Amino acid sequence: MIPIKLCLSGPSESSVHPIALSEEQVGFNQSDTVGNKKRVWVEAYGCSASMADSEMIKGILIRGGYDLSPEPGMSDLNLIVTCGVKESTEHRMLARITALAKLEKPLVVAGCLPKSDRALLERYCPEACLLGPHALDKTLDVVNNSIKNKRMVALNDSVTDKVNLPRIRFNDAVSIIQISSGCLSDCSFCQTKLAKGHLRSYRLGDILRQMEYDVADGCKEIWLTSTDNGCYGLDINTNLADLLDAGCKIPGEFKVRVGMMNPMYLPRFMDKLLVILSKSDKLFKFLHIPVQSGSERILRKMKRGHSSDVFCQIVDAFRTAIPEITIATDLIAGFPSETDEDFQRTVDLIKATKPDVINSSKFSPRPGTLASKFTRVDTSVVKARTKKLHELIRQVTYSRNMQWKGWEGEILVDEVNDKFIQGRNYAYKPVILYDVLPKIKIERNQLLGKRLTVKIKEVSNFCLKGSIMT
Repeated sequence: MIPIKLCLSGPSESSVHPIALSEEQVGFNQSDTVGNKKRVWVEAYGCSASMADSEMIKGILIRGGYDLSPEPGMSDLNLIVTCGVKESTEHRMLARITALAKLEKPLVVAGCLPKSDRALLERYCPEACLLGPHALDKTLDVVNNSIKNKRMVALNDSVTDKVNLPRIRFNDAVSIIQISSGCLSDCSFCQTKLAKGHLRSYRLGDILRQMEYDVADGCKEIWLTSTDNGCYGLDINTNLADLLDAGCKIPGEFKVRVGMMNPMYLPRFMDKLLVILSKSDKLFKFLHIPVQSGSERILRKMKRGHSSDVFCQIVDAFRTAIPEITIATDLIAGFPSETDEDFQRTVDLIKATKPDVINSSKFSPRPGTLASKFTRVDTSVVKARTKKLHELIRQVTYSRNMQWKGWEGEILVDEVNDKFIQGRNYAYKPVILYDVLPKIKIERNQLLGKRLTVKIKEVSNFCLKGSIMT
């Protein structure tokens, strides 16, 4: 499961992607615009693909004659890009939608939730306009109608690829590029498939063109994202390794972070990926490969399409080639019918493979999925297993991070806020900096995208802590 994230709109228009679009591509007709620069507040939750959607929505709105509002109370319309990956996330979304509706301004609900459970949303907020995750070309139509108090629902999938569209980045140093939509898996617990559908890979040349522009525009990190990067290209006779090989040949100073890929697809291009990841300094030494369970029986009930042995083989191959590689994975505790023995197999798997990042969630039944019909494990049992798993995760991730204590090297600063400054090293390890400003002659707000040489002084189970070397 992916941790929920927040991306808010802001007044800056400095990162609007300038690629020219036809009116048909963005659903824009000059006669439909609302005058006097109406302001829209946009906020987004969920995975990096949702963040990318919000960036494109904001870019399309700016191109369509709107301004971005600095806060929802000052807007003419509010738009929320939702996530529904877990039941707890859904509850947060519904609470937020309810709060926005109380502002008595036109509201557009976008993202996965309206597509996967339209009826639920309409019970909570029947007057809101709806925009599906693959209907971004209808953004202006929906917003224009909503501003005029005309309800519009745009949930049908578009033929427009979500690449090379106008955008306003939430982070000027980071380019988020979606390489495909949908996936080929049929996981019994996943509601995302209901929202995003079957795989449609975007053309390699189009993705490379987006990368080239974003690097030229000053981006230092490129996140390649999709529902499942592992199956990219299966429908157009290519694969992720081919894309990365071509992307690494783009001139410029940047690093690529490869997003989540399911283990079942990785072996078909693993040898080539190993070579590229080992040799190229333009790729973060990082993999996100969700295993979900260490039990073969549970993996079959999940309809994951891979075995725990495949996961172990992948981890072993990449750790052998790149010992310091950061490996992230996801786990579900308390999947229906999970026994103590099944759970122990998951514990044993984590002890054996020692992932650097482990996202653990309790099983969450999602409406419309096969697993939502299964008999659930007792809540107290799930709670106890989750507690045990979290204790193990803290131990494993701390031990992996301890290997970096005393390390000296370069990081790329990719997050600056009032509370902390964060960079990433070549293995995509987050490095929190302290005592920064006295050591370097640069303003705090100018650190984003800079490369700094640091030494790791302390570690925790979720980050490294370093100081600037002089």
